[in-house]
Amino acid sequence: MAILRGTLRTLLCGALCMVFLRGACGEAPTEYQVKAVFVYNFSHFVEWPPQAFTAPTEPFIIGILGRDPFGARLDEAVRGEQIDQHPLLIRRFRNVGEVGACQILYIDSSESAELPQILAALDHRSTLTVSELAGASERGVMIQFATENNRIRLRINVESARAAGLTISSKLLRPAEIVGAHPRD
Repeated sequence: MAILRGTLRTLLCGALCMVFLRGACGEAPTEYQVKAVFVYNFSHFVEWPPQAFTAPTEPFIIGILGRDPFGARLDEAVRGEQIDQHPLLIRRFRNVGEVGACQILYIDSSESAELPQILAALDHRSTLTVSELAGASERGVMIQFATENNRIRLRINVESARAAGLTISSKLLRPAEIVGAHPRD
């Protein structure tokens, strides 16, 4: 159990160090600064299939669907970063119809009523879905942020990730709560 907590603590420490190194020294990081760095770090703990990119230097896209709770925080977390040869870019989408090639998609709580349609539209795409909506992981979102006792916890739906052709590292799975999806309505 201590090893499990240690892995999550290492991930969180790395996230917090990155926030502090980006100029936030002297202030406690906000919830969304921490979540922004988590979203960025997911890119290091998930493996996408080769067909997820059409070219070796194609951008790695992190999208935000709906209201943007991060503001500039996510942009700051990825500024100048790359995944292999892929430069990281942030894109914001008002609706799921705008979402094109996207490796990570944060689905904001403003999209709660549309979640079944969003997941259906993303079906068979290699897009890691992330949200903080209550019960999102049980509904098919791959990674859900859950706040318990003022701590950010991860709930991961491995079945949904596998169905999208994604492999989540055991280093991310160990400290997370693993959940299964209910069939979609």
